[in-house]
Amino acid sequence: MDDSGIDTLNPFLSYFEGGLKTFALIYPTLNILDEDNKPGPYLATSWTTSPDQLTWTYKIQSGLKWSDGQPITAEDAAWTFNLIMTNNIAATANGALVANVASVTAPDATTLVIKTKQPQANMLYISVPHWGIPIVPKHIWESHVAGLKDYKNDTFPVVGYGPYTLVNYTTDQYEKFAVNKDFKLGGKSPTFDNLVVQEFKNSDAAVAALKSNQLAYYDGLNSNQFNALKNDSSLRTFQELGTGWTAVEINAGAKTRTGKPIGTGNPALANDQVREAISYAIDKKKITANVLGGLGVSGEGYLPPGYPQWQWHPSADEAVSYNPAKANSLLDSAGYAKGPDGVRIDPRTHKPLSIRLGIHSDSSRDAQISALLQGWLKDVGIDLKLDTLSMSKLNDNLAKGDWDMLMDSWPTGPDPTYLLSIQTCGTLPKDDGTGGNTDAFVCDPNYDKLFAQQVNTFDATQRAQLVGQMQDILYKANRDLILYYPNGLVAYRKDALTGITSGKADANGFYPSKPYFWFVMDAAPLSQKASSSHRTTYLVAGAVVVVLIAAGAVLLLRRRSTADERE
Repeated sequence: MDDSGIDTLNPFLSYFEGGLKTFALIYPTLNILDEDNKPGPYLATSWTTSPDQLTWTYKIQSGLKWSDGQPITAEDAAWTFNLIMTNNIAATANGALVANVASVTAPDATTLVIKTKQPQANMLYISVPHWGIPIVPKHIWESHVAGLKDYKNDTFPVVGYGPYTLVNYTTDQYEKFAVNKDFKLGGKSPTFDNLVVQEFKNSDAAVAALKSNQLAYYDGLNSNQFNALKNDSSLRTFQELGTGWTAVEINAGAKTRTGKPIGTGNPALANDQVREAISYAIDKKKITANVLGGLGVSGEGYLPPGYPQWQWHPSADEAVSYNPAKANSLLDSAGYAKGPDGVRIDPRTHKPLSIRLGIHSDSSRDAQISALLQGWLKDVGIDLKLDTLSMSKLNDNLAKGDWDMLMDSWPTGPDPTYLLSIQTCGTLPKDDGTGGNTDAFVCDPNYDKLFAQQVNTFDATQRAQLVGQMQDILYKANRDLILYYPNGLVAYRKDALTGITSGKADANGFYPSKPYFWFVMDAAPLSQKASSSHRTTYLVAGAVVVVLIAAGAVLLLRRRSTADERE
C-alpha cells in the first residue's frame, strides 16, 4: 500500500491506504496517536488496567453524536469489536488485531470493558485512526451484517464522527467531505470547511502547479522532482524518515487455512535454494540508487527505519548482498542446469525456468525495477516475464495465488502489529476464498508463536527482541524481498502554509513522519486573517492534490491513481 487507492468504503473489508485514510477522518477510534506517534485519548478519555493486565476499562466521552444526531456510546464500540470477533467477513481487515481479545462489553453508555486472553502490550494502538479499528455506528451497520461481504457503504452522507463527514464519492475520481463543526480534539478543530480528494495520474503536472503557485504542498515527489525543487527560493523542501517499504513477493506455494493448495504459482519457487538464489541475484543498493536517486535506504528487515525501535539488521554472516556467483551456485546445486540458450531447465518438468513478475501498469518505479530484475535474473539463467496489470487485477491475482512474483509496497504505523500480522497463518484465505489478507501466503508456526509473544510483552526492549526474531524468520524465508525504504519527499510554498512539519529533524535533517489525521487537522493558511477570496490553497498530500479554502473553506486533495498500493 501507498498513499492512494480505495478498494472499498466498507471499513470491515478495506485495507488499501486510501480507504484507511478516509476512515481516519470520518470514523472515531478509542485512542489517537499524537504528533509524536504516542497514544492518547479520543473516544476514550481515560483507561485503566487490572493487576493481571487482562482487563482494560475505558471511560467513553459523553455527549458526542454521530453525524445523524444519534448519541455515540460505549455500545457502538462494543458492537464493532464483537462483530469483528465473531464474523469472518467483518474480520477481513482487522481480525488479527482482536485475535487475543476474549470479550468486549459496555456496562453503561460511558464504560467499555475489554478482556484479553493474554496480556496485550499494544492495546492502546488497536483502535487508532488510520492504523487500527474504526468504531462504526451500531444503529446504521447492524442491518447490513447479513450482506456485509457486498455492502459498499456508499449511502451519502456516510454516518460517522470525525473531523469530516464523507458526502460523496465516485470511484477512481473523487471524494468530497464536509467539516464537522462540532469536532474538537486535543484543543484543535479542523481548519477547512470542505475537503475534496481527487485522483490524478501525472505527478509532473502537480509539480508544475506547485512551482506556478497553483499548489501549495506536495509530498508525493520522486527523487528527480525533489532535487529539482531544492533550490527554488519560493519553496521549502524536506525529507521524512521512511515508514514503508517496496518489495518483491515470491509465491512459494499459496494455500488456504486448511492447507488446500490454490493458484497457479510456479512450483519451482517452493524450493528454498531457488528463492535464495533470486535474493542473491538482486542488487538492492543499485535499485535504491537508480530508482530513488539515493533518497532512501536499501532493504533488509521487514520494518522500516522511520520507527527505529523496531529496526532489525541481519548478522554479518547471514546478510544477503548482490552475488550472482552465489546465485548461480545455488541454482546449480538445486539441479537447475542451464540450457543451450542460457536459461535453466526445471529438473521436474524439463521446461525452461520461466517466472512471471506482476507489476502495476501505472507505476514508473515498477517499470524501472522490473527492467533491472530481468537483467539480473537472466544473468543467473532465469527467464523473467513481466505481467503488467492494473492494481485491481494484480490484487485479485494475489488473493487467488495466481502469480509467481509481484511488486508490493506497504507502510506501517508506530505499532508494528498489523504489518506483522499479515504474515501469520490466520490471514490465509478460507477454502471459500473469504477472510484472507495475506501478503505472500506465509504460514510459519514459529513466526506465529513469536507474534503472540510480542503482543503479550509489555517490556519495550524484550518486545523489540521478539519482533527482531520474527524479522529474522521472514528474512531467511526469502518470500518478502525488501528492496528499499523510500524517504518521504516533501515540498511546500513558504508563502502559503503553516503547520506542516512536526517534531525535530534528526542529524541528517530528516523529520519524523506526521500522522495523516494531524496533517489534515494542522494544515492552515499562512495568514488566518486573509480574506476568503485569497484563502484558497492547493496541496498534494500523500500523492494527492489538496486544495484548501479557508473561511467557507474547501480542502481539495488530488490523489494519483497508482500502483504503489498494497497488493
